[in-house]
Amino acid sequence: MAGNARDPGVSVAVRLLALLGVFDETTPALTLTELAGGAGLPIATAHRMVRELVEWGALVRAEDGRYVVGRRLWKLGMLAPDQSDLRDIASPFLHDIYGATLATVHLAIRDGDEVLYLDRLAGHASVPAVSRVGARLPLHATGVGKVLLAYAPRDVQERVMHSLNRITAYTVTQPGQLENELRRVRREGFAQTVEEMTLGACSVAVPVRAGEDRVVAALGIVVPKLGRDRVKLVAALAVAARGIGRSLGR
Repeated sequence: MAGNARDPGVSVAVRLLALLGVFDETTPALTLTELAGGAGLPIATAHRMVRELVEWGALVRAEDGRYVVGRRLWKLGMLAPDQSDLRDIASPFLHDIYGATLATVHLAIRDGDEVLYLDRLAGHASVPAVSRVGARLPLHATGVGKVLLAYAPRDVQERVMHSLNRITAYTVTQPGQLENELRRVRREGFAQTVEEMTLGACSVAVPVRAGEDRVVAALGIVVPKLGRDRVKLVAALAVAARGIGRSLGR
């Protein structure tokens, strides 16, 4: 296996990349033993390299002792043309929505079976939120996630349907109910959540399209409650999403 310390021809760089390559959507947090085994490295070698990765900021040691990908590595990944271009193009539109609503605004993409938040502007209202730039959250429990799931390939939808974890008392955990919601998203053009990810937080979100059909991101707003403001919020998001989509097509 690439990165095996027993192979004298394998470089240090290859071993470091092998360690990072053990992480994926299904295993975002790993123990030292799991990292060493996945990379084909002796524990002592893995321990030394993981320590160096933590010092650099590529990995972070969580409270439970497992390791997760660090913010510095994520920021480096954000320099990839697709994500950096999308974030730069969307930024003025996010600020427009924020200026009009003073609510928390999100730009997110699907990364595997999770939502990855590319940008976030925090609103004035006191709304509990677990989202942050670089965070990954469940597709089925967030507004932007439901939008992205509605337009995801069928195999992604099926995997998510088999792991509908309950996060709050209001999280949708019945596959049939979620299927109905995804059909409504495709029909009506927006998704909504009511305290499904965090108590005291509701959201609406719309798709961002590149061209006529390809959904490349989701744009969402988080507020304490929806009520009569839902129509206004969806309209503001839809205008911004169309603007982002047109800019992406230039």
